[in-house]
Amino acid sequence: MNIRAVTADLLLGTVPIALLIGVWQAIASLGYAPASLLPAPGLVFARLLHQLFTSAFQHEIAATLFRLFAGFSIAVTLGVTIGLAAAASPAVNAVVRPIVRVLAPLPKVALYPALLLLLGFGHQSKITLVAVDALFPILLSTYYGASMVEQKLIWSAMAAGTPRRQILFRVVLPAAVPSILTGCRIGLVIACIVVFLAEMITSTDGLGHLLVTAARTFQAVDMFVPLITISLLGLILNGMLQGLRSYLLRGFPEV
Repeated sequence: MNIRAVTADLLLGTVPIALLIGVWQAIASLGYAPASLLPAPGLVFARLLHQLFTSAFQHEIAATLFRLFAGFSIAVTLGVTIGLAAAASPAVNAVVRPIVRVLAPLPKVALYPALLLLLGFGHQSKITLVAVDALFPILLSTYYGASMVEQKLIWSAMAAGTPRRQILFRVVLPAAVPSILTGCRIGLVIACIVVFLAEMITSTDGLGHLLVTAARTFQAVDMFVPLITISLLGLILNGMLQGLRSYLLRGFPEV
C-alpha cells in the first residue's frame, strides 16, 4: 500500500468522526440538550488533555491496559493453540466443536457474577472475562484459516522433504496467519468493550470506574473523558495491530 493510498484512507476515515463532532457541537450550541447532560466537545477534549498529564488519570489508564493486555494475551495463546489443534486433529475437533457451539453465542458478561465469586473483585476476574470473551473469534478464525490451507501446499512441502510433524508450524500456521490476525483484531475490539464494562460493574480503578464515579456525582464532562479515552486507546491498538499485520504479511497481495 503506497503513501498516497494511506493518506486517502486516513482522510476518508476522519470525515465521519469530524461530522459526528460537528453534530455534537451543534446539539450543544443550539440547546437541544442541557449542558449538564451533554457538554460541548471543546470542554470535554480540554478536560481530557488536562487529565492526560495527571498521574492519577495515567494510573487509571494503566490499570485498564493491564487487564486488557493480560486478558487479550491469554485469549490469543489459547485461541491459536486450540484452533490449530482442532484443525490438525479430528479427535480434538470432535471435542472442541460442541463446546464452541454452546459457548460462543453465550453473552460472556453473564458469567461475570460467578467469576467475581470464584476469583474476587481484583484483576483476576476482569482478566478472565476479557480472555473468555476475546477467545472465540480468535479460535474460530484460527481454525477456519488452518482448515482452508490448500492441500497442494502440504504435498509440496512433504515432497520437498519437510517432516510431517513440522508441517503444522512450517506450512499450515504461516498460511493461516492472515485469518488469525483478522480474528485478533475482532478479539481486540471485544476486549476493549469488555474490560470497560467489567470496570463499570465492579472496580476501584480503571476507566470504567471513572465513568461510574462521574455519573454518580453528575459530572457530565468527566463522564465523557473515559469514553473518549477508551475509544482512542482502541483506535491506537487497532492501528498497531494493523501495522503488525502489514509487516508480517508484507509482499502478499491482500496487504
